[in-house]
Amino acid sequence: MSQKTPKTAELHDEVARLRAELDEANYRYYVLDDPTLTDEDYDRRLRRLQELESQHPDLVTPDSPTQRVGAAPAEGFPEVQHAVPMLSLDNAFNEEEIAAFVKRVNERLERNDDDLAFCCEPKLDGLAVSLVYEQGVLISGATRGDGRTGEGITSNLRTLRSIPLKLRGDSIPQLIEVRGEVYMRHSGFETLNARAREEGSKVFANPRNAAAGSLRQLDPRITAQRPLEFCAYQVARIDDDEVAMAHSAYMARLREFGFRTHPELALVEGSAALLEYCRRLGEKRDHLDYDIDGAVIKVDDLRLQRELGFVARAPRWAIAYKFPAQEQTTRLKDVEFQVGRTGAITPVARLEPVTVAGALVSNATLHNQDEIARLGVMIGDRVVIRRAGDVIPQVVRVMEDERPDDARVIEFPMHCPVCGSEVERVEGEAVVRCPAGLFCAAQRKEAIKHFASRRALDIDGLGTKLIDQLVEREWVKTPAGLFHLGAEELAELPRLGKKSADNLIAALEKSRHTTLPRFIYALGIREVGEATAGNLARHFGTLEALMRAELVDLEAVEDVGPVVAAHVYNFFQEQHNRETVDQLIDAGVQWEETEVSVRPQPLIGQTWVLTGTLESMTRDEGRARLQALGAKVSGSVSKRTAGVVAGPGAGSKLAKAEELNVEVLDEEAFLTRLAGWESGDGEKGEAS
Repeated sequence: MSQKTPKTAELHDEVARLRAELDEANYRYYVLDDPTLTDEDYDRRLRRLQELESQHPDLVTPDSPTQRVGAAPAEGFPEVQHAVPMLSLDNAFNEEEIAAFVKRVNERLERNDDDLAFCCEPKLDGLAVSLVYEQGVLISGATRGDGRTGEGITSNLRTLRSIPLKLRGDSIPQLIEVRGEVYMRHSGFETLNARAREEGSKVFANPRNAAAGSLRQLDPRITAQRPLEFCAYQVARIDDDEVAMAHSAYMARLREFGFRTHPELALVEGSAALLEYCRRLGEKRDHLDYDIDGAVIKVDDLRLQRELGFVARAPRWAIAYKFPAQEQTTRLKDVEFQVGRTGAITPVARLEPVTVAGALVSNATLHNQDEIARLGVMIGDRVVIRRAGDVIPQVVRVMEDERPDDARVIEFPMHCPVCGSEVERVEGEAVVRCPAGLFCAAQRKEAIKHFASRRALDIDGLGTKLIDQLVEREWVKTPAGLFHLGAEELAELPRLGKKSADNLIAALEKSRHTTLPRFIYALGIREVGEATAGNLARHFGTLEALMRAELVDLEAVEDVGPVVAAHVYNFFQEQHNRETVDQLIDAGVQWEETEVSVRPQPLIGQTWVLTGTLESMTRDEGRARLQALGAKVSGSVSKRTAGVVAGPGAGSKLAKAEELNVEVLDEEAFLTRLAGWESGDGEKGEAS
């Protein structure tokens, strides 16, 4: 074992001392708000450490302060699966909704005393990120993404001096995942934009956009130049002997580890104190050097959090109180109509540019015809603009006393502004739509994605990114165009290759042979899901009969009401859709005609659930057979569920069924019951 010479020992000591001084300076500046080094002193120590590590590369460690300056540019961000989903929060927009939240929490916990403790802090307007540390060292960082999958931006996050590369203290957990917000102060934002103007480059609209854009730079050296900061707000998971019982206790530990938590973080008891905290924070909002758009309120006791649980994508134990949006007035110059990916035609107000809540706004949504009528707005009016949730600009009212003499009525188009198809106006719906989903360029990607999806034509290998390429290159303009693709041209696409191209052609060939219910579902008719598509196929038997059907015929189909009937009728009345259907048939898409349903359907009105693995059939086949008997097939178990079919591997759905005393059938019992139902001689499917 080699011994350090006096010279190398002195070198190691100096490196360790410089690192400790720089880490301490970061901690005191970002966490304690009590700087001990001037910028000049900090930079001098950092340059000395860089010099020593450059001369002795073996001394460089991942947690050294020199490693914040940025690595070489990345080719792209990898996907990161969050071990614990990054959920959204439900919103409260006034004090009454906060009080209602507190009441719901107390009722669920069966509490009568108004003394429940809440941990409150400002809701920073930035970008949520997650940091994972092992043995106290930062190993990965990611964006929220869709809540389950984010982008790995570890190299960029390492450049932030307010993110510790190595945790402080002695009792460091084996693993900890910390979540927080990356944001930019107003002062840093103004400096960044001033520099951009001098260089003639693009300026940012607001600090949030600047923070998000800076974090998503492929070159971390650019991120390192941006004035970004991090504030921790949650411990998502921790592998540690010291188990805290309260969220506020974990926040205190994060400060000990070297993280900044918000100085306005406070523990309050009872609804009165909670409301007072929100009022006080609202008064401070305009005086802060960073943007906040509300307050985050969490039940402090972690045991109570677990008892309250979650609903959908949000926890029951937390809520975000959103401050009233800032408003400004401006002139409505014109209205244009945009077609969304689902065909909705939305009026967009073109405005004289005005700054609202820190962002320059020149467009705002008018939502639909009903909203225009409610506002009584006309082109030329002076209007009040609000950024709803401080994000989406919208017109909130009209200053009618300032209406000019040449103001014009807003007229909705009779034809789609993109493809020219006659628009669909369904009674009872406020939204006007283009029904030419298979043809309209604005809906093209969405229509093809749905057409190729697993429960439609199930074209294996035709994913979102490939569809994007095919549409953007204009190789495919309708679903029928998929069947005219060749393997050689597909192989030219980036990251596809000959083998993948051949596989896709084979998948397209296989998908030509389908069923009528799948084909109807694949057309993407609004509100026509799998069950409705099956009902339509069984009722009419042939596609031709369905396409000829009048509204009264469609409304006679099981589970098809006036609105769905109108969607189906309008879809087939549109000439572009009929032409695309003909093109699909000409391309070889075919199916066996469906037998018109004349037998009774004993499961009408019942809901069934399939879970686990079936050996004699796929779950899709089981679903289809239940639907043919009139049942609805759901993905979740409730008190209204008639029965659950559970194969090997059944998990939470089986447990839920047993908890609710819902009938459970194994595969053998299910097959016996099916045979009886389908023959008309068996049981009627009542839950036992």
